[in-house]
Amino acid sequence: MIIKAIKKINPNAEVVVRGKDINTCEIEWHNGTTPIPKADIEAKMVEVQAEYDANQYQRDRVYPSIGDQLDMLWHTMDKDMELQNKFYDFYQTIKKVKVAHPKK
Repeated sequence: MIIKAIKKINPNAEVVVRGKDINTCEIEWHNGTTPIPKADIEAKMVEVQAEYDANQYQRDRVYPSIGDQLDMLWHTMDKDMELQNKFYDFYQTIKKVKVAHPKK
């Protein structure tokens, strides 16, 4: 979390952090990176955590694989002549593969 906060403040920072507690960690700045005060890093850590918490839904959403999603779309089209016509090239391309290589 400390590194993420530092990188949010200075994306080009070259730094090594030893420890996970901002109050007791050792921060080593490299290659002329201007040191960032621990208070500034700590404040940014609060923002980074809030952003992480606010995006929990993104981590919770687990979708089927792209292949499975495409297969669901194809099967939906296979049952609907209007969709077959509307997405003719897509439908025919997939159908050709399915006919050439049927499930056994």
